[in-house]
Amino acid sequence: MASKVHKAVPHLMTLADLTEPWLLPHGALAKKHASKLKLPSQSLFNKTIALLFSKRSTRTRLAAETSATLLGGRALFLGRDDIQLGRAFIGGMCQGIFARVGEHSEIEVSPRSPTYVNSRATRPFPVLNALSSLWHPTQILADLLTLHEHAYLFEENGSCGPLTVAYVGDAANVLHDMLVTYPRLGHKLRIASPPQYRAPAEVWRRVEELGCDKDIWWGEDPKEAVMGADVVVTDTWISMGQEAEKAERLKAFEGYQVTEELCRLGGANPNWKFMHCLPRKPHEVDDEVFYGPRSLVFPEADNRKWTIMALFDNLFGRWTH
Repeated sequence: MASKVHKAVPHLMTLADLTEPWLLPHGALAKKHASKLKLPSQSLFNKTIALLFSKRSTRTRLAAETSATLLGGRALFLGRDDIQLGRAFIGGMCQGIFARVGEHSEIEVSPRSPTYVNSRATRPFPVLNALSSLWHPTQILADLLTLHEHAYLFEENGSCGPLTVAYVGDAANVLHDMLVTYPRLGHKLRIASPPQYRAPAEVWRRVEELGCDKDIWWGEDPKEAVMGADVVVTDTWISMGQEAEKAERLKAFEGYQVTEELCRLGGANPNWKFMHCLPRKPHEVDDEVFYGPRSLVFPEADNRKWTIMALFDNLFGRWTH
């Protein structure tokens, strides 16, 4: 008997995999139909999404579990000690994987990956990257939604671009997805990091393939990076698993704390706004900025739910195998 042929399974590892129309907001279309609001799609009815978290996260877990419930399904949380990655039966019991891992190799959909179960599973299923060492697509989608919701802060006509976005700090997964996304939407990136904390070659290769490098300035001086910035972004300097490097990293990032003084001396736009993916430590940004009127961090955190919900609906709910 001939084997059953499955159509291509949708996965999302990084926003570099998405073409521009997928990244653009609905804008006027959403406003036009605002009066016809209805309950969320029930596309996850009778479906279960496996949350494979080898790295903890309050916001991501809350967003995933509440999103699955609103879409009529269930999110099954599986922590580091709950499951062995790569078990072939996951595809027979769940309809998708939302994985927050350490090394990106843990989530790659390839025969070398521990989570590559499609070829051995009862049936194939989509995989969504909740975070890996290289990429963090769900965070950047939440950031973009936040910027579009607050477009009135940047332009009188309510548009959201082009913006100059400054990133000050460690080149980690959040920045990596910014590099392959923001320039394709017309925004310019200005980045400051110590030379030893630059994007790895495999990330920069994707940046160049997409032609994003022409709209990216990268240097060492935080003041130079924030010049003309509409938005200033930073992230943790010490990610989970890097605790042994704390003293070395704190020394390397001296002078990188986001403050009013830094942005004034660097010539940021007078109305600049601040974003951070959380959790935040005071050495990354001071209280005046973090809790002040410039900060968009709390609506940014809330938007993790709505963007993850949209991805669950599209990748998991509407996928048929």
